[in-house]
Formats: sequence, structure tokens, C-alpha cells
Amino acid sequence: MLDTDTKRRIDTARDILVGKVPDPKSQVEQITIALIYKFMDDMDAESEEFGGQRKFFTGDFARYGWAKLMHSGLGGHETLNLYAEGITKMPENPGIPLLFRDIFKNAYLPYRDPETLRAFLKIIDEFSYDHSERLGDAFEYLLSVLGSQGDAGQFRTPRHIIDFMVKVLDPKKSETILDPACGTAGFLISSYKHILSANTDAKGNSTLTPDDRGRLAKNFKGYDISPDMVRLSLVNLYLHGFADPHIVEYDTLTSEERWNEFADVILANPPFMSPKGGIKPHKRFSIQAKRSEVLFVDYMAEHLTPNGRAAIIVPEGIIFQSQGAYKELRKLLVENALVAVISLPAGCFNPYSGVKTSILILDKSLAKTAETIAFFKVENDGFGLGAQRRAIEKNDLPQVQSELAAYLQSLRSNGSTESILSSLSTAQIVTKVKIAANGDYNLSGERYREGAARASFFPNVPLGEVCILIGGATPSKKNESYWTNGTVKWISSKHIDERGLITSYELISQKAVEETSTRVAPKGSTIIITRVSVGKFAFANDDYAINQDLTALVSKDNERLTPEFIRVAAHHIAQVVERNAEGIGVRGVTRSFLSALQIPLPPLEVQKEIVAEIEGYQKVINGARAVLDHYRPHIPIHPDWPIFQLSEICSFKNGLNFDKTSSGYTVKIIGVSDFKANLYAPLDDLDEVHLAAPLADDYLVKTGDILFVRSNGNPDLVGRSLFVPPPREPTTFSGFTIRGRIQDQRALPLFFAHFFKSRDFAEMIKTVGQGANIRNLSQNILNELKVPLPPLATQQAIVAEIEAEQALVAANRELITRLEQKIQATLARIWDGDEKP
Repeated sequence: MLDTDTKRRIDTARDILVGKVPDPKSQVEQITIALIYKFMDDMDAESEEFGGQRKFFTGDFARYGWAKLMHSGLGGHETLNLYAEGITKMPENPGIPLLFRDIFKNAYLPYRDPETLRAFLKIIDEFSYDHSERLGDAFEYLLSVLGSQGDAGQFRTPRHIIDFMVKVLDPKKSETILDPACGTAGFLISSYKHILSANTDAKGNSTLTPDDRGRLAKNFKGYDISPDMVRLSLVNLYLHGFADPHIVEYDTLTSEERWNEFADVILANPPFMSPKGGIKPHKRFSIQAKRSEVLFVDYMAEHLTPNGRAAIIVPEGIIFQSQGAYKELRKLLVENALVAVISLPAGCFNPYSGVKTSILILDKSLAKTAETIAFFKVENDGFGLGAQRRAIEKNDLPQVQSELAAYLQSLRSNGSTESILSSLSTAQIVTKVKIAANGDYNLSGERYREGAARASFFPNVPLGEVCILIGGATPSKKNESYWTNGTVKWISSKHIDERGLITSYELISQKAVEETSTRVAPKGSTIIITRVSVGKFAFANDDYAINQDLTALVSKDNERLTPEFIRVAAHHIAQVVERNAEGIGVRGVTRSFLSALQIPLPPLEVQKEIVAEIEGYQKVINGARAVLDHYRPHIPIHPDWPIFQLSEICSFKNGLNFDKTSSGYTVKIIGVSDFKANLYAPLDDLDEVHLAAPLADDYLVKTGDILFVRSNGNPDLVGRSLFVPPPREPTTFSGFTIRGRIQDQRALPLFFAHFFKSRDFAEMIKTVGQGANIRNLSQNILNELKVPLPPLATQQAIVAEIEAEQALVAANRELITRLEQKIQATLARIWDGDEKP
């Protein structure tokens, strides 16, 4: 487990580098190189202490030794030159292993500031290669800054999910273990720790023999298509005790050279995303497909030994998509390998992805004789499902693990699974005959649940059979008659907010409706965003002409399908659109896709019951959101408090506009879209920009900074503020914002952050400029604002009182999350799951 001192050192090292090396990936590389450099010297010193000889820093390379670098009395520039030369020449060092030479290949020092290097080397000097476990965990923590989703759809698997999957498979010391999409080797590390723990006596001593350890070193294998991931996983494994880790750069889906290699245990979270046009695999796969998730699961099922086991994270498409390749894959799994399916909650991979996933458990020997498959549903995994993923008490994983173990043991002992049903509170046991009955081999456990309204009771119909699908267009801006003296409300995706509310509109003329392809969605219709901001929907509270990004759904027969049920179904339809959107730049689905999408069609009375249930939840959600939207801290201003111009307390700086197509240095950016009702800047959920050169320090935010929206088309957003908590990586602010930095020691930044959120300040902003709605907020306007400055103790007391209020308000967020989960559960009961025609 990562200790606080090690975490502090890594955070400090990153803080030192951030001004000169703002890109998190480059920071990881610099810290990795420096640690390995230091550890080689540690190992040389240890060898000498026990009567051996140095092997890393010898001969011509002795002068680069860490001890000489740190304690030779060199000046700043001499130290910088020696270190920069040392890391550059290290690949030529014949005394270091090939692994280390690969690590130092193309290494260089990206800055020339002696003071930065001196401070950086000083913190690295506090590390010591005397506890590989601690260093390995430290390195994994360092890698966590690279956790955001990659271009291929890969994203970091949470540690507790990895450990859960490893415990379920229970790998043994004699078994070969493979991850064919290994990333930073998290599954392999967890498996290694599991085996070490399982081979420890009561006193904590290892029972592994030298031969056991030798076999272990050879039994762990990983493939990855990315050379950067291969490099990082090699270091990760080395720091966990693997002197010669077996990680190779290999394209599992298109290369054949390792096709004949098999494994006893396979653990993986393969990338879900396929490039435009699909994967072009070789011809040895059983399933002919172009989707990466289908091919990866096929590969793993085929590359298990006869007694092999696997745990694979898959997207929901594998579970129930109706395309031929998906059905064929599920048939193969059910007949030859699958023993259990574990449904994970949506949001389990936040903040990297909100995609819904499941875990497939394969066991080739058990599957041959088993007549059933177990389905488990995890509703809570020990962490909240929002972007922050804060720890919570509810955790279904231990019970699922225990009950799955009991189920598998009953299969191994050839006992009847009926005998353990009473003890399996989280599981459904379904016969393979039932799963295969209609040829879909659907792997959604809810489909087979007895005693609940579920999709298998209701016929599926194409959406186009029961709904009119209305498309739209954007009238030409060049034709003034379309956009002047308008009487028809016209909307696009930008007029629909995250909650599905139509917040604004533009006006076009009746002539525009008659002469262009825009069409009017009638009041009461459901509007799905099918291009650009896919995944959202809205309910038309009036007649609206719509643009090409939107599709309106109108019931063809209200006695067969009620408009309210379409609105309920829209929750799921929008998710399907989001998961199946394709395209580079502009993502979306076609109207023909939407028309062919299958939806369940319950009887009219059942539709009304479902609508009543979900709308009941939604009313409470709306009430809770109203509390969140309307709460503003109130600070009663005492007449005795001194009043100052804001310029006397705070300095301001405008943000920069960035060209996001540049490359080189990566920095997080706080933009106008991040200014909602929140007090704190959402540092874990920011976009990033890629810059040709590092930013000056003055354009990076610091703890305690306060940001304002400077300019926006929506006047209500202008003047909205955010408080910056401690940033963990380089973060800047956009050109439409202003950064404020408190300079007066008598002023508590958090007090003013609350003041800027108060009704008083909101009114002050509205009245600036003789009461006009301002669309631009300047530094001059902010400088001239008059604000109170109570005594510091009073500021602290007010902050404490406001934060107590906000704790009560925040309970509404938890209520919203819980009720949204109930809505999803209701949808799961009725939805067939056939997402793609």
C-alpha cells in the first residue's frame, strides 16, 4: 500500500517539474528516468557493502554515479550538464541490463534550469531502492496521472476492480498468466501479489522456493500495441521484483506470430474503440468481425489452455447487441467457456469513462459440463459513481466474490446448483437452454429474472414502426428572410442543456420552414440528439423547428404507444445513440439506424405504470436539482466592516486562447463549460490542450485562485466564479475567463470565493454598467468593485457556517444519484437490449 511519505515525494517531484514540464506524461518519464538512475547507484552501493563490485556505474560511466552527482560540490550548471549527459549516454552503458537501456533510449533533459534540477534531484534522492513493493506502488500512483481514456478507447482499470477479478480467478504459482492488452501491467502486478500472499506462512514468511520464483518470472506475459505502455509496464514490473519482465510490443488483433501461445489465466480490460472502417484482423479468428471488443474476447476464449480461466471487462455491446458477430461470439462463449457474468454499475470507470460494463468469467473445463450460467449484479462497488468516486460504505464486491466462489465450487464437485440457490442472494442461475432459446444468446441477467416486468415479456418493435421520425436542417444564414421577423422557434443541440431542458431558442420565419428542410417537432414530442452532442434528449414543451443534429419522435398511434412512454424510453435510446455514434470530429448515428432500433412495447396499461414510476422519481430529482440550482450562500454584511476596492485585495489576469491542434506539451484547461453551480473547479474532469511550448507560470492556476467567466453569449454566465483547489497537474484557464489571485494577507481566499457565489455579488454584477446585461467582464470592472473585508476570524467563522449549510445541500446530490440509479433499474427491467439493427 502506498505510504504517505512516498506519495508526498512523488507529488513534490511533480510540483517541482510542473513549471518546466507541464505535460503529465513527460513528468512521468522524467521521474521514471531519475528513479532508475538513482536505484542503479543504490544497487551498486549495496553490492559493495556485501563485498561485491559495482556493475552499473563503472569504467567510463563511474563519473555519472548518483553519489558523485549529489555530493561532489559541483555548481548548478555543472550538475545539470553532468546529469543531462549521463541520461543521454546511459543506453551505451554495457554494464546495465537491456531493460534499463531501453528505458533510457531517447532520454533527454527537456529544460536547462539548474535550480529546478537541483530541487528535483534532491527529492529523488529521498527515495531508496530497499523496498520494491513500496516503490512499485509509488510507480503505480505516478502512472495514475496517465489514466484518461486513450485514442483506442483504453482507460485505466480501478485498482479494486483489478484485485476483485484476480481474487475470483485465484491464479496459482505454477500457472501462466497473460494480459493481451496490458497497459501498465496492473492485472499482472495484482496477480503476482495474490500469488505471493497465497504462498506465505503464518509468520508472514514466503513459502516459495527458488525454483518457484524462477517459474513465476517466466509465467507472466503481457502484450500492448503502444510502445509507451510497454515501456511503462516494464518499469512497473521491474519495481515489483521482476528482473526480466516479459512484456512485448504486439498487436494482438492483427499479428499472427504469437497466435500459438496459450495461457492458464487471462485477465484483461481490452480497448473498446474500433477505428473508422473497423479492425482488419488476420484470418485465424473463429469469429469474423471488425469490432475490437468482439475480436479481443474471441482471442482470449481461444487462447486459454484446456483448463484455463479468464476474467474480461467488456462493454454492454458484447452482452446484447444483435449484430451477427456479437450473437456468434455469445454462442461460442455459452457453449465453450462462459460460467458467469458480473454486471458492473455505470460510472464504475469514472472519471475516465461513464460506459456501462460487465465482467465475463470463463472457465473452459467447467463450461464443458455445466448446464447453467450465473448472473451477478453489482450496484455498489465501494465508491460513489460520480466523477469524484469518493469511498462509500456500500460494497457488493465481497459478497459477489463469495457467492461466485460457492457457485463455481458446486460446479467442480458436480453438485446441483439448485442446492445452493438459497444462499445466493446476489445471483441468478439460468440454464444454457433458456439462454439459447431464441438464438440471441443474450447475456443480460435482467432478461431472465423471474417475477419482474422485463423485456422478455414484451414484444420488440422497430422504433420506426411505432414512431414518426422528424429530421431537420439549418436554414441558410445568407438568406436574410429566413432569420428576420421570425415567428417560429428553432433549436439545435446547443439549445439543450445537460438535464435535457430546452433553455433557449432562435427565431426563424415561416418562409424558412416552407422552403428548407427544417421541420417542426410538435409540442409533446421527444427530441433525440443524434449528431454532435450525442447522448442527450429533450421533451418539447412547445412547437420547435429543429436542425440536422436532432430527430424528433412522435407516436404514430397513441393507443399503441403513449408519448410519455417514448420520453421514458428516450433515457435508453440516448445511451444507445451515444455508444454507437461513429465518425471523426462530428460523431453521430443515421436516422435509418434510429428507425431500425428495437424497443420493447408493453401493453398500454403497463406503459402508464412504468411512466408513473419513473416520473415519480424524476419529480423528486427535479426538486433536488432546484435546491442545488437556487441555493446561494448569504453573507450578511455588517456596517462596521471596512469596504475596499477589489483591486486593493486581488490581482487579475485574462486567460489565453489556445490552438488545440498543436502538439508537444499537454495542459489541463478550465473553460466556461466548467462554470456551473459548483464552488470548486472540477479539476478531475477538465479538457486538455496540447501546446507547442510550455506555458509561463503566470498562466497556470494555483491553490486559492478564483476564476470568473469574462465573456459569453449567455449574459447569466458572465461573472460566474470558481475556486481552485490544489491542482495535481498543470492547469490553465481559457481566454473567456479571468483569474483572480488574493494578495492581501488579511483576506481569506475561500471567504471571497463564497462571497462571489452570494446573491449580493450576483446583484452587484448585474448592476454594473448602469444596470445593463453585460456580455463582457473586464479587469477594470472587477478592480473597481467594492467588497467588504471583515476581520480574519469573522471570515473563518462565516466560511465554516456556509460549508455546514452546503453539506446539507450536497445531500441532494446523493439523492439525485440514488434516484437516477432507480430509473436505470426500471429501464433495465423493461428494455430488451437489442441496440443495433
